[in-house]
Amino acid sequence: MALKARLAAVAKMPPEARPRVLRIGAGRGLHLLVRPPLRCDGGSWVLRYRSAGKVRDMGLGAYPEVGLAEARRLTEEARALMRRGVDPVAARRAERARASGALSFEAAARDLIATRRGGWRSDKHAAQWLATLATHAFPLIGGKPVAEIETRDVLAVLRPVWERTPETASRLRQRIEAVLDHARVLGWRPETLANPARWKGHLEAVLPPPRRLRPVRHHPALPWQDMPRFMAALAERPGVSAAALRFAILTAARTGEVRRMTWQEVDFERGLWTVPAARMKAKRLHVVPLPAAALRVLEAMRPLARGGGSLVFPSPQRGGEMSDMSLTMLVRGIACDGVPEGQPPRFRDAEGRIPVPHGFRSAFKDWSRSQGWPDHLSELALAHVDANATRAAYGRDALVEERRPMMEAWARWCDSAATSEVVPLRRKAR
Repeated sequence: MALKARLAAVAKMPPEARPRVLRIGAGRGLHLLVRPPLRCDGGSWVLRYRSAGKVRDMGLGAYPEVGLAEARRLTEEARALMRRGVDPVAARRAERARASGALSFEAAARDLIATRRGGWRSDKHAAQWLATLATHAFPLIGGKPVAEIETRDVLAVLRPVWERTPETASRLRQRIEAVLDHARVLGWRPETLANPARWKGHLEAVLPPPRRLRPVRHHPALPWQDMPRFMAALAERPGVSAAALRFAILTAARTGEVRRMTWQEVDFERGLWTVPAARMKAKRLHVVPLPAAALRVLEAMRPLARGGGSLVFPSPQRGGEMSDMSLTMLVRGIACDGVPEGQPPRFRDAEGRIPVPHGFRSAFKDWSRSQGWPDHLSELALAHVDANATRAAYGRDALVEERRPMMEAWARWCDSAATSEVVPLRRKAR
C-alpha cells in the first residue's frame, strides 16, 4: 500500500483503535515513523541499523518534505559508510562539529580510524583501536571538544589503568596522542597547542615508564622439545582448522598469513609460497620454502580449491576466512580435553600457561638456536625486519634456498613422534 494511502487509512480509524506509534517499513532498515497525533500528511524517516553491537536509529528528515526516493538514497549513503566501518550517526555529528568548529574527541578519533583503516593490516587492528578508546577514553573525554583537551584530561584517562595494565595504558596514550595530532593537522585543534598526550618531555615527568611497572609477558609458547608430542596429538584432529595450524607450524608463519592464503600464491613445482607484501606485518613480500610435509598438507586441501584466488584454508562453516579464534580453541582443546579439573594442561609453557598459535613461532626460534642454525636464517624465516636500518637496507637477499634445509629439518623434528599422513578432505556435496 502506498504511503499516503496507508496514512489515510490509519487516520480514519477511531482514536481508540489507532496504534500509539505507526511504523511503515520501506526496506533495508528504513521506515516512516508517525507519532501521535497520527495524521495522514506527515512523519519522520528513520533508518534503524546496528553499530558496535547496539541498535541505533538515524533520522533522515521529515515526510513529505523528504520523499521515499530521497529517503532511500540517504539510506544507501549511510550503509556505504557502514561498509567502511564508519558509524553514520557519528559521521554526521563529526560533520556538524567541523562546521561549527567544535569537533569532539570521539568524532576526531573515529575520523582518524576511518582515514587510516586502508593502511592497517586488518579490520581487527581498527577494531582494537576503537575498543581501547571506547573503553577508557570516550566515557571521560569523548564528548569534549578536541580543541579543549588538556593534560589533566589525558591523565584522568590514563591513571586508572597505568599501573594496573601498563601495556594497554601505553597503547592508550599513544592512540590519544595520535588522535590529537590528527585533529591538529586537520585544523580542529590550534597549531599553537602542544599535544598533552606526548610522552617525551611531558607525561614522563608525572607517570612511571610502563616497561618498569611489570615484566613483559610474551605469548605462551610450547617448549620446542614438546613439539613432536603436540604434532602427534594434532595429527589426530581432522578438519581444515587442524590442517591450517599444522601448515602454520611447519612454515613458522603467522596465523593471519595462513588464514588468508590463496592458491595463486603457491608454486608446487618450486616448492614455494609467496606472501604478498600487503598481507605481511612489515609490508614486505615474503617467500617461504615449503618442506615436503607442508606440501602434503596443501595436496590434501586441493579438493576444496575453487580457483587460484580462493582460500587454501576456508572456514568450514562460512566458506570465507577462518577466524583466528578457531585455531586458538583448537590448541586449547588439544592441551586440555580430557584433563581432569584442577590438573595442569598436558601442553603448557614454563609458567604453566596454555600455548597460543603465535607461540609456535617462538618454539621454532628456540629449536633453530639449539640446533646451531645461523640466526639470520631463522630471522628471515620468521619475516623479522632487522632492527639495524643499514643492514636491513642492504640485506635484501631472502636466502630462500639456504633456508630450505632448515625448514626441512624443522618439519622432520615436528613429525618425529607422529605419522605424517594427511587425510585428504573431500569436497562437500552441494
